[in-house]
Amino acid sequence: MIGLFRNRRLASRLASAWPATLVAVGSLLSWLQTVPALPAGHDGLCRTESVGGIDYIVCDVPLDRHQLSLRALDAAGRPYETFEAAKASMGGRRVDLIMNAGMYHESRQPVGLAVQDGKTLHGAVLGTGSGNYSLRPNGVFFVENGRAHVMESTRYLAGKHHPELATQSGPMLLIDGKLHPRFIETSDSRNIRNGVCAREDGRLVTLVLSRAPVNFYDFASVFKDRLGCRDALFFDGTISSLYYPAGGIDYRRDRLGPMLVVTDRRR
Repeated sequence: MIGLFRNRRLASRLASAWPATLVAVGSLLSWLQTVPALPAGHDGLCRTESVGGIDYIVCDVPLDRHQLSLRALDAAGRPYETFEAAKASMGGRRVDLIMNAGMYHESRQPVGLAVQDGKTLHGAVLGTGSGNYSLRPNGVFFVENGRAHVMESTRYLAGKHHPELATQSGPMLLIDGKLHPRFIETSDSRNIRNGVCAREDGRLVTLVLSRAPVNFYDFASVFKDRLGCRDALFFDGTISSLYYPAGGIDYRRDRLGPMLVVTDRRR
């Protein structure tokens, strides 16, 4: 194959760069792929909801039967970044679902509050700059005393909380049953998005991933009008990813920051 090149030195440089080229192509392909659909008739943690011509994967996680864990940093302080690394950290427990969960730096370190296995890895940050995280109010998703909550960040900080897990992200999608005041119904800022709310007095966690690009207004409206949530939090709209083996979904768009891992308490 190298003989096809006139310049052997050029061929050598291209050959040495080939693995990096494959990585770049693989990364591009991950951005081009669509969010997989659940199989017809699937019955499990996740289901498909269609709203306004857009399909959403909605996953209900009852905390009496499943345990939620945050995976942000390993014992060496390094981000997990992949589903495989997050699964390997769970001590052999069966992993039923993983979703990216919270804002991160380019290094994939958490930007704001991150509590993993009861230990605070990073403190809360309210955000004053640009970007989604600073589209205040932002919020915290946390599990405390076996109940899940979504709470605006300043309210969370005003209380005395000792959560088993917590992750901070933003913006809030819903605040006390109302859409974030800065969302625009006709906005053309559309992306694959994912987020979370807590229902049934915190006994049920609902995770949502859009299968097509949506704006904030439409995404938040799904939580309010279809799911009946009071408070909901945006997780991401750039690398929104989901691992759900029961539905044949292993969809990761990039290296990930903090992740929520769902395991079965009975296994």
